[in-house]
Amino acid sequence: MNVNDEKMRLHAIVEGRVQGVGFRYFVEEQAIALDLTGWVRNRWDGTVEVTAEGGREALNKLLAALNRGPRASNVTSVQAEWGAPTGEHTHFYVRSTSI
Repeated sequence: MNVNDEKMRLHAIVEGRVQGVGFRYFVEEQAIALDLTGWVRNRWDGTVEVTAEGGREALNKLLAALNRGPRASNVTSVQAEWGAPTGEHTHFYVRSTSI
């Protein structure tokens, strides 16, 4: 198995103008296109939280997309943590807002 195909888990907090600009749906579209599982949601502090699992190369592409964001957004920072996959999700979806 190629190291780029190794299954990983990415947890990211995205800061900036990332709410009210279609950011969650942009992330969902990117993740589905990359065949990732997990979720995205707004948080009450104005950030967007993402948890995604899949191959490392696909997750790196998602991370690049998080840093870029959709046209109307302005991403100021992305805090990313890597971990082992849990396999708890079967698809990628938008979750309800959380604290």
